[in-house]
Amino acid sequence: MKKGRTKQKGFTLVELMVVVIIVGILASVAVPIYRANIRKAMASEGAALLGSVLTAQRIYYAEHNTYTTTKANLGVEAIGNKYFTDYSVTSADANGFTATTSGTGAASGIVVTMTYTNAAGATISYTGL
Repeated sequence: MKKGRTKQKGFTLVELMVVVIIVGILASVAVPIYRANIRKAMASEGAALLGSVLTAQRIYYAEHNTYTTTKANLGVEAIGNKYFTDYSVTSADANGFTATTSGTGAASGIVVTMTYTNAAGATISYTGL
């Protein structure tokens, strides 16, 4: 009786290297997408801050029939925010206003701008994403 070869179990080095290369390619594509999504999530904090400014501006408009550039008149503070800790109202008149906030720390370079007009409503734009 002829003794047959037994099948060897396991993976060859070539098979393992192919898997490593595929995982590397997937990681090189996924990491930049992940980082971009993280920056978008950080920017949403700035949009929320400017949403509070919008509410305060509308209250101020109801009382004074104009918008203000003075932060003290609005009473909005960025307490509890991690990335967007300050804002400015760059222009304001009876027709609308423009407010902006810049990120700090890991969100540095992200700028969120809100432009509000009585006719068109609020428009938010992001730079640095």
